[in-house]
Amino acid sequence: MVFLKRLGTVAAVAGLAAVGVSVAPHNAMAWWRGGWGVGIVLPPVVVAPPPPVYYAPPPVAYVAPPVAYYPAPRRVWVPPHWEGPYWVRGHWY
Repeated sequence: MVFLKRLGTVAAVAGLAAVGVSVAPHNAMAWWRGGWGVGIVLPPVVVAPPPPVYYAPPPVAYVAPPVAYYPAPRRVWVPPHWEGPYWVRGHWY
């Protein structure tokens, strides 16, 4: 039982020492230039949330476009006239 407590204490001290060494100010060397590790170079593990995704809101309601309304064409008065040998009385066209 005493052994496990001592092992836990040693692990805690080693962990705090590792955290202290990693957050201490030092030269900014890229990991691929030998900044980390001895002989074996591993890329850093980055844990970040995914970027936010913005969706377009759904349309409120679909409304059909208005129907084009064109008024009836205006009628034209054609005065009486001759069409060849025939007389045509005046009329609305």
